[in-house]
Amino acid sequence: MNSIELSLFTSRLNAVCDEMGAVLQRAAFSPNIRDRLDFSCAVFDAEGALCAQAAHIPVHLGSMAYAMQDIIRAVNWHQGDMVIVNDPYLGGTHLPDITLVAPVYYKGQLLAFIANRAHHADIGADSPGSMPLSKTLQEEGLVIPPSHLLLEGELQQPLMDRILGAIRSGDAGQGDFSAQVSANHAGVTRLQALIDSLGSDEFLQALSDLNDYGERLARSVINEIPDGEYAFTDMMDDDGMGNTDIRIAVTLHIHAHNVVLDFSGSSEQTAGNINCPLSVAAAAAYYVFRCLMPAQTPACAGTFRPLEIVAPEGSLLNARRPAAVAAGNVETSTRIVDVVMGALAKALPEKIPAASHGSMNNLAMGHRGDAAYPAWDYYETMGGGMGAGSAADGLDAVQTHMTNTLNTPIEVMESQYPVRIKRYVVRRGSGGAGQHKGGDGLIREFEFLQPATVTLLSERRRHSPWGLAGGEPGQAGMNRLNDKVLPGKTCFEVQPGDHLTIATPGGGGWGKIN
Repeated sequence: MNSIELSLFTSRLNAVCDEMGAVLQRAAFSPNIRDRLDFSCAVFDAEGALCAQAAHIPVHLGSMAYAMQDIIRAVNWHQGDMVIVNDPYLGGTHLPDITLVAPVYYKGQLLAFIANRAHHADIGADSPGSMPLSKTLQEEGLVIPPSHLLLEGELQQPLMDRILGAIRSGDAGQGDFSAQVSANHAGVTRLQALIDSLGSDEFLQALSDLNDYGERLARSVINEIPDGEYAFTDMMDDDGMGNTDIRIAVTLHIHAHNVVLDFSGSSEQTAGNINCPLSVAAAAAYYVFRCLMPAQTPACAGTFRPLEIVAPEGSLLNARRPAAVAAGNVETSTRIVDVVMGALAKALPEKIPAASHGSMNNLAMGHRGDAAYPAWDYYETMGGGMGAGSAADGLDAVQTHMTNTLNTPIEVMESQYPVRIKRYVVRRGSGGAGQHKGGDGLIREFEFLQPATVTLLSERRRHSPWGLAGGEPGQAGMNRLNDKVLPGKTCFEVQPGDHLTIATPGGGGWGKIN
């Protein structure tokens, strides 16, 4: 393909992912998918290598890019199949992220796969919101190995009934799964049309050309980084089980247009749920280097060929089953970004920003239901301050790095759940000072109208987001129930009239103030 043809092909592949996302959002029942956009869509080749993705959730898509080949090999595929999986040790991220994969056949030949991954607020954990303070994977909810949800087009009702029975979300859960199935049907139809317009041979050649192009762009960017070794270390606040100052360390070995990211100096896996499957660690590493590349760089397997991830099995970033991983996907992945960027800042001091707020500030809550009050589950992540860079201040009150969701609108929150939003403001002055100022965090205050169980999984409550080039750190975050300061990771009961306030961290500043 010439450059124009390749550009058009890339755009058409991306459009397949965008249309899948539009179908999923518009058909979903839950605010978590419909309003917060906590989902991702992608196209893979017949071997499970990434071909295209929409601009959705980096931690979803990077982990799928790393692990899809294992999912593909574990299944006997037929036309009309759709496989469901959420097992973090078999290609998932954490249990609430449920993935549906469908094969794409053309004239009887298996040519590609499409997939979508969406976060479900209830996956059967004992605590509402299914983001518990857990010690094992089994405590986090229903584990689904790669299983046929549709077999040759026929819904496998016993499996669907088992899943719906575990998640307790009734019509909303059924609606969300139907939305995911519909999104995959749309993706299969559109990708088959694209293949038909090109022919199968030219389609496969185009995929090969696309990956080669992505690799060339990636290596050209890596070539701009001086060869050498660059190390950085940062600390997780805690694991929610009494262990503090949990180390994440990386050494970047950059040589001959290749990068080895060696996390061997990181802590061993821990008792709490901040452990990562290796696919999540890879997603964070992929994301950082993708940020260095030109905007036109395709999101395909070739783009990531120059990157090698090393993390010893049994470590925090490559945990062994059945280690708990619910917060690894959201909190540890975010800290991995900080660590890789900290190392790169030594090689590219003018290109790398200071640390952003460094937490998805996870809030999971709800009620299991009784004679007085109905059952409900809710989950959301909250933004904070973006780190400043050499050219600009950081942005205020935004989602950064491994998450790309929206907030839940106050109107949706108050109309569907027994809570009231009392305050939602920018946390002025929380960004680090510097030649360029770090972005400010936010404050979100909830008043409870009914009893509920609440779980918080948050970071940067003890270790502040760092500044660069002499810039000051951002302020650490704070969680408060009424007048009591809460730990970063905790589970507790609330009663009507209680107020929960979450103040998220600011971003680090960049450069000394003259």
